[in-house]
Amino acid sequence: MTKNIPTFVLEVLKNLRTAGYEAYVVGGCVRDLLLGIEPQDWDVTTSATPAQMKEVFAHWRLVEVGIEHGTLMVVSPEGEMVEVTAFRNDGGYSDGRHPDKVVYSKSLEEDLARRDFTINALCISETGEIIDYHKGKEDIENKVLRAIGDPYLRFEEDALRILRGIRFASQLGLEIEENTAKAMIQMRARLSKLSAERIFAELSKLLCGKYCVDVMLNYKEVIFQVI
Repeated sequence: MTKNIPTFVLEVLKNLRTAGYEAYVVGGCVRDLLLGIEPQDWDVTTSATPAQMKEVFAHWRLVEVGIEHGTLMVVSPEGEMVEVTAFRNDGGYSDGRHPDKVVYSKSLEEDLARRDFTINALCISETGEIIDYHKGKEDIENKVLRAIGDPYLRFEEDALRILRGIRFASQLGLEIEENTAKAMIQMRARLSKLSAERIFAELSKLLCGKYCVDVMLNYKEVIFQVI
């Protein structure tokens, strides 16, 4: 798998590993690689805290894109970018969008359990090993979109995940797993908490999806909630 990962991303992994921290390519870029799609963005998850990241990359260009949530952007001299985020265990989501607090973790498994869908919770190590605690690879092979754990809890934490899930189905031709689909429909009223800008961004991508028509017909209750 590493042959498809840019050299700069592998350098980021190597620097973190050499400094004694765990580090993995994670999320949507791994999903896209397994689907045969060229990733547009690269994300790394690591056991290093932001302060420790700054030490590791002291001679690199850094952008504090989301330091309050444990994220730094590492930029190569050529302008390549990798978003590096510390392992996290989020607190509650009282506003239905952002965690009330972020607790850094040393557990990759704990970090992946907080994510939205199984297909977005896959990792690749520096050696090319795929780490998959939630059977995301199997769901990709079966073209299934499934929330991690309890879908009602995932959507209560962040209602945007409802639209994101439907957008993934539209773009990738995925069948939304029964309990996940039921939770999306039953919790659609929570979409009213989202800003118009975030709704517009997701709907725009959804409407450009190859499978848009079928998805919109199947989830019209959710779509009508936001238009």
